[in-house]
Amino acid sequence: MTTVHQANFGGLRERKKARTRAAIREHALRLFREQGYESTTVEQIAAAAEVSPSTFFRYFPTKEDVVLRDDFDDRILEAFGRQPASLTPIAAIRAALREAIATLTPAEWEEFREASVLGLTVPEIRARTLDELSRTIDVMAGALAKRIGRTADDLTVRTYVGAVFGVMLSVLSPAAWGADVGEQTFQRMDEALALLESGLPL
Repeated sequence: MTTVHQANFGGLRERKKARTRAAIREHALRLFREQGYESTTVEQIAAAAEVSPSTFFRYFPTKEDVVLRDDFDDRILEAFGRQPASLTPIAAIRAALREAIATLTPAEWEEFREASVLGLTVPEIRARTLDELSRTIDVMAGALAKRIGRTADDLTVRTYVGAVFGVMLSVLSPAAWGADVGEQTFQRMDEALALLESGLPL
């Protein structure tokens, strides 16, 4: 009984943390929209989310992180891990993307769009984007290496992941999507990954 109680308590605590994190991010994006990124302070975000500034920093180390860090990458990685071994790595990535996208609510889509625009228009956030991209590539390389029985620093693994992310970035660039990121963007990304898998015939 004690073990069950502890498991339930742990689950409740994790859900509470997830709600707090989501509330902070929701209020931050609202304030950025209403008064601009530069004019919004961490103190204002914390007050709107009814948490202390120190609590804000427990969830997001910097103001930039509230834009850059969501759980979408985690959803993709979890879905990637569930794909059958019979799929090629790119096919598994495409399937994982489709699964993750299907979990997004309309409100989450709106947050995703706003964060994407901020990430490309606010200099401080753009400067951090490469760091976050490097971290995501490392994580994905680890997931792919586990899937195919290699190490995360294997040159083939790193090259493969680099090619996949290169395709994704080419579709997510402002020249490709303008001012909006939506389901059609990810449909185009899926098509681009299919081209990569086929050897990019010209």
